[in-house]
Amino acid sequence: MTICAGLMAAVLSTTAAAPATAAPVDNPKYAGIVVDAKTGNVLYGENADSLRYPASLTKMMTLYLVFEALESGRITLDTRVPVSARAAAEPPSKLGLRPGGSFTVEQGILALVTRSANDASTALGEMLGGSEARFAQMMTAKARALGMTRTTYRNANGLPNTAQMTTARDQARLGIALRQHFPQYYGFFSTRSFKYGKQVIGNHNRLVGNVRGVDGIKTGYTRAAGFNLVTSAQLEGQSVVGVVLGGTSGGARDAQMRKLIAAYLPKASRNGKGKMIEEPAASQFVARAAEPEQKQKQKVIEPDAKPVVAAAVASASSLPNAGPVPEARYEEAVETAYAAPTKKSAAIAAAEGTLEAQAQKLAATPGSAAEYVPSIAAPRVDEVTTSSTKIQAGWVIQIGVSPTKQMALDLLQTAQQKGGNVLRSATPFAVAIDNGGAQVYRARFGGFDNQKVAINACNQLKRKGMNCWASQQ
Repeated sequence: MTICAGLMAAVLSTTAAAPATAAPVDNPKYAGIVVDAKTGNVLYGENADSLRYPASLTKMMTLYLVFEALESGRITLDTRVPVSARAAAEPPSKLGLRPGGSFTVEQGILALVTRSANDASTALGEMLGGSEARFAQMMTAKARALGMTRTTYRNANGLPNTAQMTTARDQARLGIALRQHFPQYYGFFSTRSFKYGKQVIGNHNRLVGNVRGVDGIKTGYTRAAGFNLVTSAQLEGQSVVGVVLGGTSGGARDAQMRKLIAAYLPKASRNGKGKMIEEPAASQFVARAAEPEQKQKQKVIEPDAKPVVAAAVASASSLPNAGPVPEARYEEAVETAYAAPTKKSAAIAAAEGTLEAQAQKLAATPGSAAEYVPSIAAPRVDEVTTSSTKIQAGWVIQIGVSPTKQMALDLLQTAQQKGGNVLRSATPFAVAIDNGGAQVYRARFGGFDNQKVAINACNQLKRKGMNCWASQQ
């Protein structure tokens, strides 16, 4: 364990005394905690280590393992997830998936975040683990690796199982880990709505978009568990993750979380010393990233196929009216690229004007876009502003999607730092996409002269632990 991981374990084992926001009275199921996400200090706690049922908070761990598989290149957002009869038969909330059908990993992520779909969650678990029981073993093993010492999983969705238990403290650790370990995917948790077939599915988390600073994470409910919620809030350099378990109603749970955020976010530190939760060991499937990108994107995992996760990982712990699956999540026609340096010399401005002219010429010439090669050095990510420009022609690579432009630019800067020579001559830019009335931002690099160069760059980035896929702009 690293020093910072040890520090996190120490501070999370000490609950703040004399909380300013008391627990709801006459509610024996209640447990809560608020943790400073930058320091690990516990700002508030009530029954933080008492065992409780997680309900659909379970899907946070399901998503952690999905994100881990994405980051290592074992799957992509476009990978098809097969639907078994068992998955299709799960009770609501659900998408209404049919046995023998399939959906994409990206649709599955969105279904879990918004509707908390039990059928999609089971299907994802079966795909990654080979069976839901084996996937639950993997979930429990990952919980232990993250320091969640009192959490046990028995299924992928959180439906009632008396052996499936957790604590408020453990769920806070998981919430912080999701933010810190997967910044390129964390933006999914702020999704307000998700279009699946003919349906527009709203997020069960009513605090997202309604409480200033709240950017996710997940709700949960069963009769035995009560109403649960894990919430992340970041505002003006301060950041907390709060947990409320066992609420008597959705409204009471949300009201308690609002009080906790209002009381303790202003008390959080503005200074942090890096990641507070140690990342588990890298996956054995890093070599998977070396496969050709197109082969990865087209890979379909059949229901009876072998699981895509190593057996050693598991053994470490012993819509109603579903419509057709949409071909794309976003309307491509509404893209707006952000890639203009804030400070330009006359020479750079002239060169960019030449490049824009080249791009316009190439765009008007069928089949020629793949030959476009930028001829000037890429701007630093911290110089990128919101000036709208032409989306860069040619081959690009995408490293993630974020709910805000600044998060996308931060992701690009992190990728440049980790990528080194791989991205030295690439041009970073963020692309705004309309997602059901809300904007999200694709973090991309342009300037690759053909498919082979772009895919090779992606493969090198994946070896460095980054998500990546290549496409022709």
